[in-house]
Amino acid sequence: SSGSGAFSYKDAKGHMDRLSADPVFDPTFSQLIDFAGFTTVNITHDEVYDLSSRHVFAADSKRAFVTSTMEQFGLARMFQSYRAMKGEKGIRVFSNMEEAIAWLDLKEPDTQKPPPLA
Repeated sequence: SSGSGAFSYKDAKGHMDRLSADPVFDPTFSQLIDFAGFTTVNITHDEVYDLSSRHVFAADSKRAFVTSTMEQFGLARMFQSYRAMKGEKGIRVFSNMEEAIAWLDLKEPDTQKPPPLA
């Protein structure tokens, strides 16, 4: 998943809602989220906490968040920490796409266009 421009709570919640409602979505899938295209992030601490309370992915699915700014990194780590307290141990935050892809153990790039976050 990726996007560009401003990223908000509404965008994140909408993305989670679309995944949950998609009949072909499998919660055991791995997820790669690329935040590099976002120029601003408009999400508060309380909103990160709320998003972390939503169960979209399985507790053992691997999810890699690739960030390009310290603000993105901090918010992603906050989300990771809250999910870890709920038993989800498969989230990692990266600043390098190649490291994220290697951690997810992806052999070939996915040719299907990922759903937009925003």
